[in-house]
Amino acid sequence: MTHLWVRAESRPNEDRVGITPEGVAKLRAAGMRVTVEDSPRRVIPTEDYARAGADIAVEGTWPAAPDDAIIFGLKELPQDGTPLHHRHIMFGHAFKGQPDGQMLLRRFREGGGALYDLEYLLDADGRRLAAFGYWAGFAGAAVSLKCWAAQQRGEICPPVQAYADQHRLTEDLRARLDATNLPRPRAIVVGAKGRVGRGAADLLSQLGVAVTRWDMAETAHGGPFPEILAHDIFINAILAQPGAPVFVPAEAVGPGRALRVIGDVACDPTSAFSPIKVYDRCTTWDAPALRVAEAPPLDVMAIDNLPSMLPRESSLDYAAQLLPVLAQLDRIEAGPWSGARAIFDRHVSGR
Repeated sequence: MTHLWVRAESRPNEDRVGITPEGVAKLRAAGMRVTVEDSPRRVIPTEDYARAGADIAVEGTWPAAPDDAIIFGLKELPQDGTPLHHRHIMFGHAFKGQPDGQMLLRRFREGGGALYDLEYLLDADGRRLAAFGYWAGFAGAAVSLKCWAAQQRGEICPPVQAYADQHRLTEDLRARLDATNLPRPRAIVVGAKGRVGRGAADLLSQLGVAVTRWDMAETAHGGPFPEILAHDIFINAILAQPGAPVFVPAEAVGPGRALRVIGDVACDPTSAFSPIKVYDRCTTWDAPALRVAEAPPLDVMAIDNLPSMLPRESSLDYAAQLLPVLAQLDRIEAGPWSGARAIFDRHVSGR
């Protein structure tokens, strides 16, 4: 019997979950066993999973789960260096040369386990089968606007928090923008046709911001891209990957630019393929903006769990996309799971 073990997220400000109680009920009806760890932070209460028939485990006990259990979470594991012997489903951020990713792969090599990275669950055309992208873009654009509004007060963006729903987020943001007594800034979204870009453009448009939408046609010449520097806000929705053009080179921190805020929603600064070359580390909920230039200011927003600012909406959306893939776990050696495993095997072996 396939055994899916849903671990509690250990990262601060991470309230999302990748499966709903309704999804648990469907997997159980299909013959799977599902264990859900208790979590006081998860946006969906533990008792809802119990009512759906899940076994409930103590938070953080996944290392002692049965060897054949498949451990399912979203964000990173605790970085304690212990070998990993289970099969894990999560966003590993381990296949683009990231330093933390290399440590994660070493743990899998030492323990004999395997990573089925959620980013690499793909259909036959190479498209992701489930993604948080829309809400990442929506929240990323929101925090970028908060950064711009803070600049108008002569400040840097204060800490951010989760919202009960998108309407409370937009109401708060509208009040902050109106308080500047200035016209709305001009924004450009690169990758506007994808999930992330659509979410960012939707949020900006709701707040009355004029949006320039770019996608592959506008960036195919490979750069440079002076048009980006002519906007107040730039939202990057393009993943770091081989062949990605550089949208903001290191020298862009100089004067003579309109650009004041970069919202790097793709957020992969430690990858050599990052298209944003003016910063080298992610930002956080407590410190959302990294100031990389003064006179005029330039702030980078690069929070890597943006959808958790709208945990309920993003969880329900993602879980609905992922459930048909989870339903195939009893055939883990085939289909998208097989493809994800092949990518892991290639990287863990160093090939």
